[in-house]
Amino acid sequence: MVMVFYGSNSKSNPVSMENKVEHQTENQITYDIHLPSDLGMLYKVGLGFQSLENNISQLSLCHFKIQNTSNLDTCSLTRNKALPLSPNGDRWIEFPIQWPLKEALSVVTCHLTVFSRNILNERNLVHMTACIYGTHGDTGDRSLLQSLQNVQQGEKNESFLVIVDAVDLGELEKTVLLISSKTDCKLDIKKLHVQEAAKEHPIYVFEVNEEFSVNAKKPKIQREIPRSFFIRGEKQKNYLKKEGSQVKNLTEYTIKVYTGDKRGPGTDANVHIILFGNEDKSEIFQHSLSLEHQNPFERGKVDTFKIKTNKLGSLHSIEIGHDGKGL
Repeated sequence: MVMVFYGSNSKSNPVSMENKVEHQTENQITYDIHLPSDLGMLYKVGLGFQSLENNISQLSLCHFKIQNTSNLDTCSLTRNKALPLSPNGDRWIEFPIQWPLKEALSVVTCHLTVFSRNILNERNLVHMTACIYGTHGDTGDRSLLQSLQNVQQGEKNESFLVIVDAVDLGELEKTVLLISSKTDCKLDIKKLHVQEAAKEHPIYVFEVNEEFSVNAKKPKIQREIPRSFFIRGEKQKNYLKKEGSQVKNLTEYTIKVYTGDKRGPGTDANVHIILFGNEDKSEIFQHSLSLEHQNPFERGKVDTFKIKTNKLGSLHSIEIGHDGKGL
């Protein structure tokens, strides 16, 4: 677990909470940390996990308090949240800091829509994060491919929604994308839309229009994408109408996989499924993002997967298999 402290002048590097426990009871932990003196007045704290590669028990947070041990200035707030927010979702929570006689910023939910040409085929091969910057700071690196929602597919473009909770960023200015992979692949990103969920407008548009080639010589690629423009009112309606005409709604299927309770029934291989209907068949879906478990297909477990595909009609058969990797 790490924390990032944001001040009026700058922000801290991620501060690991390991070996910093000062006092611990059953329901409370006190950490003793040292921050750079040049951060300025603190206005928010980001708390999360740097990695979810290992199974992590869910951490429920109720009350949060910070005290400056030199002048005893204290702020506290209550926010009932749990980390990770979902098995494959966002791994960060942000807390606004409210000092005496100073109004705190609010927490908002942002909808980030990614438009691509091949993301559905490449999503299991790459890792992509985005850091959104505004006049009030940034979100830190947020994973974009952990949990895809509202996936839509058209003839030339695909889009999916990412939900990000963050302290109010103010007017958005830029987005920094970080794309990495352990294998050779190409990811074609068209643009990003960012909009506050509680507000009808504006929509901030970040034009990318680049094919990112990740390979052994270039395992990580970082791009800073300045805001292209933002739209509101009647122009926004016309813009969204034009965008909507380029995609078609897909049919969503919920798939539950029940792994047997005999000896050695699970697998670490990459499992896939294809659905066949009387009108069409689906593309190949890799079953890697279980809604319940970080490590799917373990003995006696049930894993749920949601997929969206073109209209198939009445289903009559499936193909299911794996690539034989691992145990």
